[in-house]
Amino acid sequence: MRVRVVLGAIAGVIATAPAWAETLSFPSSYGLYGTPGMIDMPTALSAPDAEFGLTSSYFSGQLRNTMTFQILPRLSGSFRYSIIDNYTGPGTPTRYDRSFDLRFRFIDESTYRPAVAVGFQDFIGTGLYSGEYIVATKHVTPRLRFSGGIGWGRFGSYGSFSNPLGIIDDGFNTRPTGTTGQGGVLESAKWFRGPAAVFGGVEWRATDKLTLTAEYSSDAYTQEAGVAGLFTHSMPFNFGATYQLAPGMQLGAYYLYGSTFGASLNFTLNPKDKTFPSGLAPAPVPVAPRASNPEVEASWNLGPKTAESARVAMGVYFERDGLVLDALDMSETRAVVRFRNMRYQSVAMAVGRVARILTNVAPASVEVFEIVPMENGMALSSVVVMRSDVEELEHAPDGAWELYSRAQIGEAPALGMVSFASNPNPQPLSWYLAPYIATNTFDPDNPFRFDLGLELKARYELTPGLFLSGGIRKKLVGNLDQSTRVSNSVLPRVRTDYYLYDQNGDPAINDLTLASYFRPGPNLYGRVTAGYLERMFGGVSAELLWKPVNSRFALGAEINYAKQRDFDVLFGFQNYDVVSGHVSGYLELPQGFQAQVDAGRYLAGDWGGTLTVERTFRNGWRLGAFATLTDVSFRDFGEGSFDKGLLFTIPLETITGRSSTTDIQRTLRPITRDGGARLEVDGRLYGIVRGYHESELTDQWGTFWR
Repeated sequence: MRVRVVLGAIAGVIATAPAWAETLSFPSSYGLYGTPGMIDMPTALSAPDAEFGLTSSYFSGQLRNTMTFQILPRLSGSFRYSIIDNYTGPGTPTRYDRSFDLRFRFIDESTYRPAVAVGFQDFIGTGLYSGEYIVATKHVTPRLRFSGGIGWGRFGSYGSFSNPLGIIDDGFNTRPTGTTGQGGVLESAKWFRGPAAVFGGVEWRATDKLTLTAEYSSDAYTQEAGVAGLFTHSMPFNFGATYQLAPGMQLGAYYLYGSTFGASLNFTLNPKDKTFPSGLAPAPVPVAPRASNPEVEASWNLGPKTAESARVAMGVYFERDGLVLDALDMSETRAVVRFRNMRYQSVAMAVGRVARILTNVAPASVEVFEIVPMENGMALSSVVVMRSDVEELEHAPDGAWELYSRAQIGEAPALGMVSFASNPNPQPLSWYLAPYIATNTFDPDNPFRFDLGLELKARYELTPGLFLSGGIRKKLVGNLDQSTRVSNSVLPRVRTDYYLYDQNGDPAINDLTLASYFRPGPNLYGRVTAGYLERMFGGVSAELLWKPVNSRFALGAEINYAKQRDFDVLFGFQNYDVVSGHVSGYLELPQGFQAQVDAGRYLAGDWGGTLTVERTFRNGWRLGAFATLTDVSFRDFGEGSFDKGLLFTIPLETITGRSSTTDIQRTLRPITRDGGARLEVDGRLYGIVRGYHESELTDQWGTFWR
């Protein structure tokens, strides 16, 4: 009763306290669950839009590792991987658990109104941490705020009372136990059901770096404290302090449940923030304004020598700027440049440098610059700017966007025209020898394994658009080959035999392919790839993409014949083969979101579809998630029920500060199974084409003058 009186007082404070300006309220801390909250209990606060948080917390034999992403200003999602000692009692095996959270803030804080959020913890997983809550948070001074809420599941296990939603339907009074099937599916039958309980707390920002917290927890820790005996739940109160060690780094220390201590370490970053200042790239060539001399302009005589002289001069500038000149077409008033961008993450930045170079080498009569970026032998778009606009706006206060309003972005011109100055295969061979790291996460026998070694990659352009490429790996150290987990899959083992490839494939020919890229018509792009396509499969893959330059929608189709490779990852094949393929739809949405739907046949012969949603930021970061459902039943799929995971793409230049087109790409799956497995083919078309079309160029245009 005393606790409810206290929480009632907190609710009164929350409801009547005046709001303080957002600039005066202090940011939310990340609690033991790795989400914005107090200690074990949530708040209604959200992290800044697009913030990405990594948290590791520990107390009494429980290690939680959580990734949280603020998907939208009001919506956040979390993935958590927990390791719990003796979960079913002293001396029993360690429990490895995967869980996902979602939280939505549906009311913002105002003068007399608190922020209010609804949350679903472990809403898709094993259900170990499952619970729902509605919570309100209110600042009463710039350094003091209160939170209070009502919870179900984990949040309704201590000091509980009859579910108030029971007045709507008797079904809310009972919460189902256990998990559905193999786990990994929505446990919606449990949501807001069973006993409920209240929770609350107060946070005080003692200094600009130190925050002190006290909370009343409604989590009884029935399994961990009662069955496993990991700690004694003596009282429902927790006390903690969080300290900002550095920007984006937070350390937390806690006294929990009257008997134990805990700690957490949190790192945050925001893809919206600039990691490095824009001046780290080499300075561009200054614009060279034309002298006002009509006689000089009129006296220019177009001819092969003049164009060749311009091409040679451009080649010097291009080499300095990390660009490759494919061809230069010139008439008396127009110059068309086809080029490859080898250095800059921003295509608009590369286009801007080409325009500057043209002012230095093109004869004075040339007024129209048509700049055509090339990739894999394909012309991907056309950017037309007027030379006089480039001369006028280089130093204008809003010169980039003024130039954008005058530029034309459209379909690339046909490549059949004769060039005055072509530069076929200027750099046919590219290669590198570098370290690599391969990882295997979430194996129940060992949650993290890795190999470290050397990788030799090479690519040779036989003719424009035709490439021979391959990669060889040699392991130096690691333990990927030490897995003892034998596949129990009832499907063709197209992915779950990965451990056999780790045990036998050293050295390994990861890929060896011949790939052709081409433009079969306006708005169309094509690819055919043959050879050892990936570590586990070889064969032939063909793809066609329809994508207008000015459209946010695209359609694609792919068909593959794939044959399983030998476990030694060299030249042999096994008996299993399959024809797979997909029809794909792509849609670019507001705020940098992209949605992709793939429907077709997968490697195990199953039919179904995959939904992928990603968010791309102007600095090139991409974060997303995917889920695949096929005609394979959850039972036959096995643990996890269906294929799903998280996607990360991080441009190397945002880490090193040096201009680079290289990305670090990772896919994080809670578990690897055979259902919904898709062939991994390098160089799929949409990922290549999208970055050179209007929407991406528009987002990047602010870098035109850099």
